Amino acid sequence: MFLRRLWLDHFRNYRSLDLTFPQPWTLLQGGNAQGKTNLLEAIHYLATSKSSHARVEREVVGWSASEEPIPHARIRGQVERAGQVTELEILFTRRAQGNGFTKQVRINGVARRSLDLLGLLRAVLFMPQDIELVTGSPSIRRRYLDVALCQIDREYCRHLARYQKVLAHRNSLLRQLREGGARPGEPRVAAELGFWDEQLAEHGAHVLARRYAFLARLEPLAAAQHHLLSGCQERLHILYLPTFDPGHLGPQGLQELRAGHYRAPRAPLSPPVPAELAGRLQAHLETHRARELAAGATLAGPHRDDLVFLLDDRELRAYGSRGQQRTAALALKLAEVRAMAAETGDTPVLLLDDVMSELDARRREMVLEALSEVDQAILTATDWEDFTPGFRAQAYRLQVVAGQVRAGGKD
Repeated sequence: MFLRRLWLDHFRNYRSLDLTFPQPWTLLQGGNAQGKTNLLEAIHYLATSKSSHARVEREVVGWSASEEPIPHARIRGQVERAGQVTELEILFTRRAQGNGFTKQVRINGVARRSLDLLGLLRAVLFMPQDIELVTGSPSIRRRYLDVALCQIDREYCRHLARYQKVLAHRNSLLRQLREGGARPGEPRVAAELGFWDEQLAEHGAHVLARRYAFLARLEPLAAAQHHLLSGCQERLHILYLPTFDPGHLGPQGLQELRAGHYRAPRAPLSPPVPAELAGRLQAHLETHRARELAAGATLAGPHRDDLVFLLDDRELRAYGSRGQQRTAALALKLAEVRAMAAETGDTPVLLLDDVMSELDARRREMVLEALSEVDQAILTATDWEDFTPGFRAQAYRLQVVAGQVRAGGKD
């Protein structure tokens, strides 16, 4: 899998860009706020149909778009895979009313759904702020799992989308019942919630089972990568924290997790079976209706789950240094490349945004060694000296200045 060419129109600070990638490694150098990260964001957008950090579509539309008769922004790329070239396009156009923009997806010039884009270009993006995978809120870690898995498994994405729709309906119903003074034991409560409970459990079970299966592959890879990055000094473990017992924890184990008593498992866990998970989640929802009616919200399910990172059996978020947290986030991303390749048979494009600036010489060397495992890597830096002369000699070197990209750079 190789991104051969990228076009941008009015995307962020790029008025117009036509860029080819002739070599496996591309190194983009430039000062801060010149457009290096924007370029990586555009590539990741083509892979995932979502921005890596924009909240709404209009944020990625550049100011220069206002000069057009119809304000718009466009990302277009040519991807080569198994000898075939596919053209991917995401077009943002202004809505008829308001300031918002709509997103349209085209594949080889034909309008398609965003779901159809997934898997045609796979990419793993690491940015300095990805330390928040360790230090940030649970929603950041859930989003990480969802973005990775949607690139691997469209069926996961379908179940996730359906789960989110059912969740919205169920939460709306819970609020209506609460405002109407309903009690948990009333027959109408069971009757009205029953359908949504079953749907939520069905789709939630598929989401949860797939997350467990992916983590079972990802966790040992991340642990091995972290062991090398730390100079073989530290042991990393990643635990999945569910909101109900999926079958292997038991009531006491679930209580210990909720209390923050984390222990790495002695042996890898077998991924749970969706049918069994669905039954457990549905039973949990039925026995906790009183709490959910009082809250007016669904309190259990994949939408409230989390990941915990342990370093030598201590919670990394609470007890790790910033350097250790950053190393764990980098190890996770490098492991994601291997896990995605193992799951799909295609090595994803690796996008590294200013990854070297906060790493010591040994960790920089480990990152460069990891590049040998990918077909294509696109990296950014503010300083050419972040990379060895040997690497610079092999890379396609580009400079980014104020949304303009030109060839050249330090030998």
